[in-house]
Amino acid sequence: MAEKGAAATQTARESVSVKESVPVKAPVAPNESNDLIERFNKAYEEIANRAFGIFENDGRIMGRDLEHWFKAETELFHPVHINVAEAEGTVTVQAEVPGFEVKDLEVTLEPQRLTISGKRETKEETKQGKTVYNEQCSNEIFRAVPLPTEVDASKATATLRNGVLELQAPKSARATAGSVQVKIA
Repeated sequence: MAEKGAAATQTARESVSVKESVPVKAPVAPNESNDLIERFNKAYEEIANRAFGIFENDGRIMGRDLEHWFKAETELFHPVHINVAEAEGTVTVQAEVPGFEVKDLEVTLEPQRLTISGKRETKEETKQGKTVYNEQCSNEIFRAVPLPTEVDASKATATLRNGVLELQAPKSARATAGSVQVKIA
Protein backbone atom coordinates (compact mmCIF):
# COMPACT_ATOMS: atom_id res chain seq x y z
CA MET A 1 0.00 0.00 0.00
CA ALA A 2 2.88 2.34 0.73
CA GLU A 3 4.21 1.76 -2.76
CA LYS A 4 0.97 2.97 -4.34
CA GLY A 5 1.10 6.20 -2.30
CA ALA A 6 4.71 6.76 -3.30
CA ALA A 7 3.88 6.23 -6.96
CA ALA A 8 0.98 8.68 -6.75
CA THR A 9 3.22 11.22 -5.05
CA GLN A 10 5.88 10.81 -7.71
CA THR A 11 3.32 11.28 -10.49
CA ALA A 12 2.03 14.47 -8.86
CA ARG A 13 5.56 15.83 -8.54
CA GLU A 14 6.32 15.06 -12.17
CA SER A 15 3.21 16.86 -13.38
CA VAL A 16 4.10 19.92 -11.30
CA SER A 17 7.26 20.53 -13.28
CA VAL A 18 5.43 20.69 -16.62
CA LYS A 19 5.51 24.16 -18.19
CA GLU A 20 3.33 24.98 -21.12
CA SER A 21 3.39 28.00 -23.35
CA VAL A 22 0.14 29.97 -23.78
CA PRO A 23 -0.34 32.09 -26.89
CA VAL A 24 -0.71 35.80 -26.17
CA LYS A 25 -2.10 37.91 -28.93
CA ALA A 26 -2.34 41.60 -29.49
CA PRO A 27 -5.26 43.19 -31.30
CA VAL A 28 -4.14 44.30 -34.73
CA ALA A 29 -7.30 45.91 -36.05
CA PRO A 30 -9.18 48.82 -34.46
CA ASN A 31 -12.44 46.85 -34.57
CA GLU A 32 -10.96 44.21 -32.23
CA SER A 33 -11.31 46.62 -29.32
CA ASN A 34 -15.03 46.62 -30.13
CA ASP A 35 -14.87 42.85 -29.57
CA LEU A 36 -14.09 43.54 -25.91
CA ILE A 37 -17.19 45.73 -25.62
CA GLU A 38 -19.28 43.02 -27.27
CA ARG A 39 -17.94 40.44 -24.82
CA PHE A 40 -18.79 42.70 -21.86
CA ASN A 41 -22.29 43.24 -23.25
CA LYS A 42 -22.81 39.50 -23.76
CA ALA A 43 -21.63 38.79 -20.21
CA TYR A 44 -23.96 41.50 -18.86
CA GLU A 45 -26.94 40.01 -20.70
CA GLU A 46 -26.16 36.49 -19.44
CA ILE A 47 -25.90 37.70 -15.85
CA ALA A 48 -29.09 39.77 -16.14
CA ASN A 49 -31.03 36.80 -17.55
CA ARG A 50 -29.78 34.48 -14.82
CA ALA A 51 -30.47 37.09 -12.10
CA PHE A 52 -34.06 37.39 -13.35
CA GLY A 53 -34.39 33.59 -13.25
CA ILE A 54 -33.21 33.61 -9.64
CA PHE A 55 -35.70 36.41 -8.89
CA GLU A 56 -38.50 34.32 -10.41
CA ASN A 57 -37.53 31.24 -8.37
CA ASP A 58 -37.23 33.34 -5.20
CA GLY A 59 -40.94 34.15 -5.27
CA ARG A 60 -40.51 37.58 -6.86
CA ILE A 61 -39.44 39.15 -3.58
CA MET A 62 -38.51 42.77 -4.22
CA GLY A 63 -35.44 44.46 -2.79
CA ARG A 64 -33.02 41.55 -3.25
CA ASP A 65 -31.92 42.38 -6.78
CA LEU A 66 -28.27 42.97 -5.84
CA GLU A 67 -28.17 39.61 -4.05
CA HIS A 68 -29.70 37.95 -7.14
CA TRP A 69 -27.15 39.70 -9.39
CA PHE A 70 -24.16 38.52 -7.33
CA LYS A 71 -25.50 34.98 -7.17
CA ALA A 72 -25.94 34.97 -10.96
CA GLU A 73 -22.37 36.25 -11.42
CA THR A 74 -20.91 33.50 -9.25
CA GLU A 75 -22.91 30.83 -11.07
CA LEU A 76 -21.83 31.99 -14.52
CA PHE A 77 -18.28 33.22 -14.00
CA HIS A 78 -15.49 32.08 -11.77
CA PRO A 79 -13.26 34.78 -10.32
CA VAL A 80 -9.76 35.16 -11.69
CA HIS A 81 -7.50 36.33 -8.89
CA ILE A 82 -4.76 38.60 -10.21
CA ASN A 83 -1.41 39.80 -8.88
CA VAL A 84 0.26 42.61 -10.84
CA ALA A 85 3.87 43.52 -10.04
CA GLU A 86 5.93 46.26 -11.63
CA ALA A 87 9.71 45.92 -11.54
CA GLU A 88 12.34 48.22 -13.01
CA GLY A 89 11.89 47.12 -16.61
CA THR A 90 9.11 44.52 -16.50
CA VAL A 91 5.45 44.13 -15.64
CA THR A 92 4.54 40.68 -14.29
CA VAL A 93 0.95 39.45 -14.00
CA GLN A 94 0.00 36.22 -12.26
CA ALA A 95 -3.56 34.95 -12.68
CA GLU A 96 -5.11 31.93 -10.99
CA VAL A 97 -6.82 29.76 -13.61
CA PRO A 98 -7.12 26.33 -11.93
CA GLY A 99 -8.36 23.52 -14.14
CA PHE A 100 -7.81 25.42 -17.37
CA GLU A 101 -5.38 24.24 -20.00
CA VAL A 102 -3.59 26.25 -22.67
CA LYS A 103 -6.19 25.28 -25.28
CA ASP A 104 -8.97 26.68 -23.04
CA LEU A 105 -7.40 30.12 -22.58
CA GLU A 106 -7.24 33.24 -24.71
CA VAL A 107 -4.78 35.91 -23.60
CA THR A 108 -4.78 39.29 -25.32
CA LEU A 109 -2.22 41.93 -24.48
CA GLU A 110 -2.53 45.57 -25.42
CA PRO A 111 -0.05 48.28 -24.40
CA GLN A 112 -2.03 49.16 -21.26
CA ARG A 113 -4.49 46.26 -20.81
CA LEU A 114 -4.39 42.48 -20.40
CA THR A 115 -7.47 40.41 -21.14
CA ILE A 116 -7.74 36.79 -20.02
CA SER A 117 -10.71 34.70 -21.07
CA GLY A 118 -11.35 31.02 -21.10
CA LYS A 119 -14.03 28.41 -21.37
CA ARG A 120 -13.90 24.72 -20.63
CA GLU A 121 -16.55 22.09 -20.63
CA THR A 122 -16.45 18.63 -19.15
CA LYS A 123 -18.83 15.82 -19.92
CA GLU A 124 -18.98 12.52 -18.13
CA GLU A 125 -21.21 9.57 -18.88
CA THR A 126 -21.48 6.49 -16.69
CA LYS A 127 -23.54 3.42 -17.51
CA GLN A 128 -24.72 1.04 -14.80
CA GLY A 129 -26.89 -1.63 -16.30
CA LYS A 130 -29.74 0.09 -18.12
CA THR A 131 -29.19 3.39 -16.31
CA VAL A 132 -27.09 6.12 -17.88
CA TYR A 133 -25.76 9.02 -15.77
CA ASN A 134 -24.73 12.18 -17.62
CA GLU A 135 -22.92 15.07 -16.00
CA GLN A 136 -21.93 18.27 -17.75
CA CYS A 137 -20.03 21.20 -16.33
CA SER A 138 -19.07 24.45 -17.97
CA ASN A 139 -16.64 26.97 -16.49
CA GLU A 140 -16.02 30.36 -17.99
CA ILE A 141 -13.61 33.08 -16.93
CA PHE A 142 -13.11 36.63 -18.12
CA ARG A 143 -10.87 39.30 -16.68
CA ALA A 144 -9.63 42.57 -18.16
CA VAL A 145 -6.78 44.13 -16.19
CA PRO A 146 -5.45 47.66 -16.66
CA LEU A 147 -1.66 47.64 -16.56
CA PRO A 148 0.27 50.22 -14.50
CA THR A 149 2.41 51.23 -17.49
CA GLU A 150 2.68 50.60 -21.22
CA VAL A 151 4.26 47.29 -22.22
CA ASP A 152 5.72 45.87 -25.42
CA ALA A 153 3.33 43.04 -26.33
CA SER A 154 5.63 41.71 -29.04
CA LYS A 155 8.26 40.78 -26.43
CA ALA A 156 5.91 39.39 -23.80
CA THR A 157 6.00 35.78 -22.62
CA ALA A 158 3.37 33.77 -20.78
CA THR A 159 3.50 30.40 -19.08
CA LEU A 160 0.91 28.19 -17.43
CA ARG A 161 2.03 26.10 -14.49
CA ASN A 162 -0.04 24.45 -11.78
CA GLY A 163 -3.12 26.52 -12.59
CA VAL A 164 -1.26 29.84 -12.51
CA LEU A 165 -0.85 31.87 -15.68
CA GLU A 166 2.20 34.13 -15.49
CA LEU A 167 2.75 36.85 -18.05
CA GLN A 168 5.92 38.93 -18.22
CA ALA A 169 6.13 41.93 -20.51
CA PRO A 170 8.89 44.50 -20.78
CA LYS A 171 7.92 48.12 -20.22
CA SER A 172 7.81 50.21 -23.34
CA ALA A 173 7.99 53.91 -24.03
CA ARG A 174 6.11 53.29 -27.27
CA ALA A 175 3.00 51.18 -27.58
CA THR A 176 3.48 48.19 -29.86
CA ALA A 177 1.27 45.22 -30.57
CA GLY A 178 2.36 41.62 -31.03
CA SER A 179 1.70 37.97 -30.29
CA VAL A 180 3.19 35.94 -27.45
CA GLN A 181 3.33 32.17 -27.10
CA VAL A 182 2.47 30.95 -23.59
CA LYS A 183 4.27 27.84 -22.36
CA ILE A 184 3.39 25.27 -19.71
CA ALA A 185 5.71 25.77 -16.76
